[in-house]
Amino acid sequence: MSETKRMADEVNRIGQQAQERFQTGFEAASRSLSEANKGFQAMADELTDFSKSRWEAVFQAWEQLLRVRHLGDVVEVQTRYAQRAYDAYMSEMSKLGEMYLGTARNAASPVKESSRRLS
Repeated sequence: MSETKRMADEVNRIGQQAQERFQTGFEAASRSLSEANKGFQAMADELTDFSKSRWEAVFQAWEQLLRVRHLGDVVEVQTRYAQRAYDAYMSEMSKLGEMYLGTARNAASPVKESSRRLS
């Protein structure tokens, strides 16, 4: 009977460890998804702001084009707009790339920590 009791205790202990690992993993996954969600929301906000600023720049360029009197001025307005648009786009893509990497790091962090604790 004592052997049966010992085996039952061992099974209970293993089951409890498995449950603790599952709970720890579930909590880590939940935190990870929460961090990813925060990052994606920040990127969506950033893209919204960028889109608004680009529309404002388009309207400003159109206002300038409507006021020009010579063909050379048209080319100058378009050239300035194209350069500013390119610079803004490159800057925004760089910023979004950094935000994406930060989101990936932040989302992976709870899972890494959980893995270290379980090892």
